Amino acid sequence: MIYYVIAFIVFLVDQGSKWLIKTRLELGEHVSVIGDFFYITSHRNRGAAFGILQDQRWFFIVVTIIVVCALVWYIQKIKSQPDKLLPLALSLVLAGAIGNFLDRLLMGEVVDFFKFNFGSYTFPIFNVADSAIVIGVALIILDTLLESRREKQREGQQEGKE
Repeated sequence: MIYYVIAFIVFLVDQGSKWLIKTRLELGEHVSVIGDFFYITSHRNRGAAFGILQDQRWFFIVVTIIVVCALVWYIQKIKSQPDKLLPLALSLVLAGAIGNFLDRLLMGEVVDFFKFNFGSYTFPIFNVADSAIVIGVALIILDTLLESRREKQREGQQEGKE
């Protein structure tokens, strides 16, 4: 149950921050947080990460429903295992997927607002849901690497016993 609580809290933070952006800033307006490096801005994205697949709303809705079902199924499957990193990671991905799904379903676009500039390069604008997905995927990769290491250690222990 804790993993769904975590996902729900992240979802609420995502939706609350998007609501603040929609109600406090005009579209395209931005506020400097750290000089020219970091801005809070009001931006809409009708596509996926980095603006790819613009105006493919129904595609994203169908894919997200499938992904959310798969995530819930997998969290249920692994939640009682001793490893807690993977279900935590999956709960973050779940929260992010549902957060952006709700935007697409209700408005046809996702509210983005974190904007970072690295010299003349502007990183694609993103939101809390996107951050949760990226952090979740990074934790999944970390868990995979750690599991690989654990398997090698178990194999080494098995060989030592023989």
